[in-house]
Amino acid sequence: MGMTKIKRLNTKVVCSDGFSMSVQANSFAYCEPRHGDAKTYTHVEVGYPTQPEELLMEYAEDQNNPTETVYAYVPVALVYAVIVKHGGMISGTLPSGIPSCLPELL
Repeated sequence: MGMTKIKRLNTKVVCSDGFSMSVQANSFAYCEPRHGDAKTYTHVEVGYPTQPEELLMEYAEDQNNPTETVYAYVPVALVYAVIVKHGGMISGTLPSGIPSCLPELL
């Protein structure tokens, strides 16, 4: 019986203004492609942002509780836009295919 290799979860993305969110892509996440070893992803799962983020709301599983829900199949370009909006990423990890947006590059 084969064993499924489980990819380690990405650490929470923290932006320079204090906003943070989880950004995941693996065989158990709402992402495209839906496996853990893709070279790039077109859509990823975002979860549990520290404050409501209007750019993500249409993807929320529970729009009434935006900081306690996941956001399914979010386009990677939108994730990048959220990071830029919040001043760039100061820590955390992103799935393959999403460029890091460091504050000093903005």
